[in-house]
Amino acid sequence: MANKQKTVMVVDGQGGGLGKSIIERIKKSNLRVTVIGVGTNSIATGTMLKAGADDAATGENAVIYNAGLADYIVGPIGILSANSMLGEISPAVAAAIAAAPGPKLLIPLNKCNLYIAGVRENGLNDKIDDVIARIAADPEG
Repeated sequence: MANKQKTVMVVDGQGGGLGKSIIERIKKSNLRVTVIGVGTNSIATGTMLKAGADDAATGENAVIYNAGLADYIVGPIGILSANSMLGEISPAVAAAIAAAPGPKLLIPLNKCNLYIAGVRENGLNDKIDDVIARIAADPEG
């Protein structure tokens, strides 16, 4: 019996540039996943849809709803911190993502006013490669 295709929810805000990069790289890697781009605003959502997201939604309720359904949640580490990303991450969004059952594959960026001690600075492409490798390594995927 074939395994169910996994769902990857990519969360981004502001201009959606990070989400765009993540989605483009996932699509190029030919992973057998459905990618849902969930933006905290319509610009971010549109950017992720143009990058190749299979589906997309915008806003607090979209994040809360889809977080519970996603097999993976991918985004900057600030999605776990209330009021980060210039206030685009509401306390409800941060709580929903934190409580979601699927693994959170978080990209450490200092722009979210969070510093992760011990994380060495490497390029964004290396961080996205690490996310893709983690999804690809899923034995059920």
